[in-house]
Amino acid sequence: MTGQSPLQGKLFVAGHRGMVGGAIARAAARIPGLELVTRTRAELDLEDRVAVRDFFLKEKPDLVIDAAARVGGIKANSDYPVDFLLRNLAIQNNVISAAHEAGVKRLLFLGSSCIYPKLAAQPIREDALLGGPLEPTNEWYAIAKIAGLKLCQAYRKQYGDSFISVMPTNLYGPFDNFDLQTSHVLPALIRKFHDARLSGAAQVVLWGTGSPRREFLHVDDAAEGCLHVLGHYDGDSPLNLGCGEDVTIRELAGLVAGITGFGGEVVWDSSMPDGTPRKLLDISKITATGWRPKIPLEEGIRRTYAWFVEHGG
Repeated sequence: MTGQSPLQGKLFVAGHRGMVGGAIARAAARIPGLELVTRTRAELDLEDRVAVRDFFLKEKPDLVIDAAARVGGIKANSDYPVDFLLRNLAIQNNVISAAHEAGVKRLLFLGSSCIYPKLAAQPIREDALLGGPLEPTNEWYAIAKIAGLKLCQAYRKQYGDSFISVMPTNLYGPFDNFDLQTSHVLPALIRKFHDARLSGAAQVVLWGTGSPRREFLHVDDAAEGCLHVLGHYDGDSPLNLGCGEDVTIRELAGLVAGITGFGGEVVWDSSMPDGTPRKLLDISKITATGWRPKIPLEEGIRRTYAWFVEHGG
């Protein structure tokens, strides 16, 4: 963010140990006039309704960004549907309701682009919400995030609370999850190609056909976007947070292979699911507030891979 920030007072970032929350906390710490408040899971269990309420009433934050969530890729969503639904509902219900009770001036709820219908018209506008069936491979997480968005709207409607929602596209960057069992596609590709290069493997097998198109936003851009919206937007509609451009998974794999130095063969296992055919966000609403992303995809992947290698990849 540049110039005089409209953000002042005490900001609580829920989920600051995660990739997104951590990026938001780092960006917020650079803003004069903001006092950053964080709690680790050991200090505050966000699934404990009473503990969250007591924390809010004692700490009295002026601003809140809820970036706390149980997250994961297709496999994790398929293996733990109850966790993805119940744990996310508990976290967001506790944070949003406690923020209301404590008189928080502005709250930003971080959702996900997976809230939109699987076959939504592209690029996806915010009003596509609830316009069709969800992608089955992540519907549990999506339903929880839809409920969080709707809870913010409900508090605004019933009490006039300034609670807003942002729906980010696929995010990546430092502190991402590179575990092949639970990670999203981009960090999984980085791990797979890196390991294959180190082991001298002749080929890497990837899920699906490589034809789906995906949009990727560096987490540092996402953090700046969230803080910008928190200071410049107060509307009922959620805002899409993305870069407005997408690539095929096959193109992405080629990019990651080149950056990691893997020169072998890429084999596509078409017996495995592709997921949503395309998921590109219409970002005209958020760019109308004055925010735009700054980090191109290739540069962002290079930064992420350098971080991954530096931290023991």
